[in-house]
Amino acid sequence: MDAPLTDPAPAGAPAKAFAPVDAGQRIEALDAIRGFALLGIFLMNVEFFNRTIGTIGQGLPRNLSGLDWWAGWFVAYFVQGKFWTIFSLLFGMGFAVMLVRAERAGREFIRLYLRRILALAVIGAVHFIFIWEGDILFSYAVGALSLLIVLYGRPRPILIGCAALAGLGFIPGLDGCFALAGGVAIAGAVALYLRGTWRVRWRGRSWPLFSFILMAAGPVVSLAALVVWVIPNGPIGPRLPLTIMGPLLFLAGWLSWKYRRPARLRVLRTAVGIYLFISTAMISGGVLQRFGPDPLQWPVPTSAATAPAPAAAAASVPARVAEARAKREEQLERNRRRNAEELALFTHGSYAETVYWRADRFIDKAAGDAGFAVLLTAMFLLGTWFVRSGLMENTAAHLPLFRRLALYGLPVGIGIGLLGSAIAMSHTPGDRLDGWGIASGLLFLGNLPACLGYVGLIVVMLHSRGPWSHVRLLAPMGRMALTNYLMQSLICMTWFYGFALGHWGMPRAQQLVFVVLVYALQVAFSHWWLARFRYGPMEWFWRGFTYRQVPPFRIDARTPQPPHPA
Repeated sequence: MDAPLTDPAPAGAPAKAFAPVDAGQRIEALDAIRGFALLGIFLMNVEFFNRTIGTIGQGLPRNLSGLDWWAGWFVAYFVQGKFWTIFSLLFGMGFAVMLVRAERAGREFIRLYLRRILALAVIGAVHFIFIWEGDILFSYAVGALSLLIVLYGRPRPILIGCAALAGLGFIPGLDGCFALAGGVAIAGAVALYLRGTWRVRWRGRSWPLFSFILMAAGPVVSLAALVVWVIPNGPIGPRLPLTIMGPLLFLAGWLSWKYRRPARLRVLRTAVGIYLFISTAMISGGVLQRFGPDPLQWPVPTSAATAPAPAAAAASVPARVAEARAKREEQLERNRRRNAEELALFTHGSYAETVYWRADRFIDKAAGDAGFAVLLTAMFLLGTWFVRSGLMENTAAHLPLFRRLALYGLPVGIGIGLLGSAIAMSHTPGDRLDGWGIASGLLFLGNLPACLGYVGLIVVMLHSRGPWSHVRLLAPMGRMALTNYLMQSLICMTWFYGFALGHWGMPRAQQLVFVVLVYALQVAFSHWWLARFRYGPMEWFWRGFTYRQVPPFRIDARTPQPPHPA
């Protein structure tokens, strides 16, 4: 694990300073896909400028009907979850493009990319606190840091970082550091596997250390699950998670050993493996929750069977179970109060009150991103593989692959989500029998093939000769992705929140019309802007911070521009 997972610069090559990539060097397919993804992101986000953030993950609102129901259904199963994964894939591709160009030129990379991450984190924090709680940019910064650990991390710094963060977690108010320590540990474990250099011998066979640890941990976790289910006074909370994780850890370890070769596919298989691990855990948890015993009701004390009816009822609910139920009800009540407060605040509160509300929640968001970073890292690794394999730098040469992605990815991915919709489309918090855990797990599983299908579709359209080739008109929108993403949030904040124009609660079908109109204006604005300026305003700031120089902003009329800047 001592060597980074990147190709070294040529021996003796001078370390050159990085400079921003000009329009002629950009990959048009990436910008067109990015511009398309912004439409899906907007279709998802607009709902939560009209619905409390606390209801994310509860499916379709039960009060929808008519066109509003169909609009919500369309976004839920054809858009939601597919487009943030596209954006994450593109983020990994952008990382790889910078890395590949740095390697080819023998330029330093890590310090440059750390500045890029820092700038993105600052922009994301400002966006979260001052504009909208649904920010994804700060999450991407955390995920990008995790990606650097995976690709460049060394054992000693990773262990020191985990220990330091875990130590900080014991300080009152800093318990979120435990999650950060866990995120660093997972990134280090993935790095350990990708390196493939640390091995152990057992039963006359050499095993990758990563695979060996997972396969050994699986039975131990399963035994722990059995213990907490059976012993009379065992802890209640870990019962379901331990039951699920034991077999999954063993399976992940065995698969990581069996498919560790060839090394050139290890990054791809790791990315897909992490995604499938999370999907399988979600679906398994949903199945166990729906059809398995309730952790708060099992085991029932044997004395209850022979006791009189009132005494049996009392005995079947030991004090610790009653306490756990009370805590669950308290949490549900806190969530209901929070949603009610959020609704009142964003419909009638002042701007200053909304800023305070979000600022108070930023630390929790940052800690939560440590877990989300595991998923983001998988998508970033997948995007990195797409570039380093040469697929994105020469899409024309790989059109058969992109056609297959579109032909199979979209129907399979969307079909899996629709299968989940046959089980449940909405969730009532606290109801463990509605099947939502299975349905949401299936929807999540289908998001990856659907995401790849959309990417394949846009690439195929780009290379077509008919009207579909006009999808390249979205490339300027993609070149200004950061500016346009933030602009969408600013427009929605102004249009929907009570301290501004106050259109909160717009019907769902009208929200889609609103999105299409604003998006069309953004596409036109992007073309107009990039005919006069080299970068979007936020892209210009981001590049200047990253490269520690002021990039040229306006286009010199005497300088010829490429016919299709990407």
